[in-house]
Parts: sequence; C-alpha cells; structure tokens
Amino acid sequence: MTLPLLLLLATAHVFNDLFQAVLPSLYPRLKSDFALSYSQIGLITLAFHATGCLCQPLVGALADRFALRWLLPLSMLCMALGMGVLGLAQGFAGLAGAAALVGLGSSLFHPQGSRLARQLSNGRPGLAQSVFQLGGNVGSALGPLMLAALLVVSLPVGAAWLVGLALLGGVLLVVLVKAVPQAPRVAGVVDAPAQVPRALMLLAVLVMSKYVYLAAIANFYTFFLMDRFGLSTAQAQVQLFIFLAALAAGSLIGGPLGDRIGRKPVIVLSILGVCPFTLWLPYASLPVTTLLSVVIGVTLASAFAAILVMAQELLPGRTGLVAGLFFGLTFGISGMAAAGLGMLADQVGVAMLFRLCAVLPLLGVLGLALPGRPQPAG
Repeated sequence: MTLPLLLLLATAHVFNDLFQAVLPSLYPRLKSDFALSYSQIGLITLAFHATGCLCQPLVGALADRFALRWLLPLSMLCMALGMGVLGLAQGFAGLAGAAALVGLGSSLFHPQGSRLARQLSNGRPGLAQSVFQLGGNVGSALGPLMLAALLVVSLPVGAAWLVGLALLGGVLLVVLVKAVPQAPRVAGVVDAPAQVPRALMLLAVLVMSKYVYLAAIANFYTFFLMDRFGLSTAQAQVQLFIFLAALAAGSLIGGPLGDRIGRKPVIVLSILGVCPFTLWLPYASLPVTTLLSVVIGVTLASAFAAILVMAQELLPGRTGLVAGLFFGLTFGISGMAAAGLGMLADQVGVAMLFRLCAVLPLLGVLGLALPGRPQPAG
C-alpha cells in the first residue's frame, strides 16, 4: 500500500512544479508582450521565490507540531488562483502577483509533501525523497511543453485551462490525505552535536552553488541559446525541456545511491563532478551543448535528495522543519539569484553570464568536509 501512495504523492508533485515552471517557460513571450526588461523578469521570479523562502520554514515547523495535512489540497487552490491572476494580468504588477500566489502554493505543499514521503519510506528515506523529487522534476520538465500549448491560444484561455488542471490536482491531494494516516513524529539518527551546525552550513552553501546555477538555466538558458545559435523561441524551449528532462531522470539517482553508499560521496560527486561540463558548455557547438545539458542535468539532480536526507538525519524528529528550511533556502537562493543574474545579464549579456556561472560547482569541494555516515542514536 505504501508504494502506490508514494507514487500518488509524486504525481501531486508533478502538478505543483508544473505550475512553478509555467511562468519561467513563458518569459520569452511575456517579455515581448509586456515589454519587460531582464531585470523585471528577475523580479517576477523573486516574487515567487521570496514567498516560498519566507513561508516554507514556518509551514514545516508547524507541520511537525500540528496536524496540517489539509494544507496539501489547499496548496492547489493557491495554484489555481495564481493561474487565474496570470490570465488577467495587464503588466508587471499582475505577473508578480501571480508569481507570489504560486510561491504560496508551493510553500504549503513542499514541507508537508516531504514529511509524507519520509513517512512512506519503509526505512529507505533516500529512495522516498528521490521518488518525491522525481515528480517535481517531471513537472518542471513539462513546463516548456505546456508553453507549446499556450503559444497557440491567448494567455487568458491558456490560464483558464491551467486553473482547471490545478483544481484536478487538488482533488488528487484530497484523495491522498484521506488515504494516509496522520504522520507520527519521526525518529532519526544524529551526528556528533558539535558537527551539526557546521554540517548544516556546509549543506546550505552546497545548495546555494547548485541553485544559483539552476536559476541561470531556468530563467536565461532560452535567451542564451537564441542569442548564441539563433534559435527560435520554440526551438529554445525544446532545448530547455531536454535539460529539465535530464534533471527529472537524474533525480532518481541520488537518494537510493545515498542509502547504499552514504550521502557525502553522492553530494560531492554530484556538485563538484559537474564542473568540467559547466565550464565547457558556454563554448560548445549546439549538438555538444545539448549533450552537455543532459550530463549536467542528470548529475546535478542527484544532489538534493541526498542533501535533504542528510539534514533530516542531523536533526531527527524535525522532518518538516528541515524540509521547510531547505526548500525555503532553494526558493530564496533561486529568487535572489534570478534578480541578480537578470541585472548582470542586462550589463554583460547572457553569453558572459553563463561563462561566469560555470565556476559555481567548484564549491562542491566543500562537500569533502561533511561528516560521513552518522551513527544510530542511542
């Protein structure tokens, strides 16, 4: 019974992250339709990520203490409202409001979803988190394909379809929360107390290195491809889909591999190991760029499940809080990075932006200072 429920949760994550991906996927069209600058695109992304950054730790802490399972279907109601505002937007302010509502929906979903995945893990938390992350990455990968459908209709009509899809996702989550009993307080494993703050800080820096680079891809990769290779918007979106599909495929690697060999080697190999490919990508031909994007996506995707499970092992019994903090951290980093990278792109161009961001995975060397396998408490 556990695996079907875990797959149902992953499917709900598909819905959630699909709506997260809609706005970035629409950026080329929105930039043209509303005469947006790169800086305004970054600020729209910041509105989404700032909401998620501030709300998710609070939701996670409350979820550890109270029964808040019904926040999961409520998250989809927020997504529906966000899509509705998107369809009615007349300019930058409306788009930023839609982004904030989507960020609120994600804030309600991720901490509770991560807690539920651990509850359904049957002693394999890495695998459970990877399955959960797979759903989110599949949803993100579907964003560019959703754009292809939205390009043939007006924005209000496309947004109306998305509202209906969000309500369907809400029904799915109602079924899920009725089928799963209230999650017990999670027991876990601990590391030496003096190592915990240091290890958590290292994990936070590693998350930063990964998600600043991903912010460059999510928000500006299509512009980079269009500028460097003269691709159309549709062709660039196909390339973005290839990268996001590679992220989805790679998300199943890190968690179960971490269950087998430990979280630390997975984290180091995922982040530091991708550096040669990120350094090569800004100078490669289009076919090689496509291949490199697959390698980068698969490799980077394996890190987050291992990072999250290690952090949960360092703070046993605070599964929701840890999930909220780390999902919130990814949102905050991605939002601030999107705004900052947008301003940088306005100054130096997207080609130079990708050359500069290529060095970020070098911070993966800090993973060598992480603790090894923690010992069971007791």
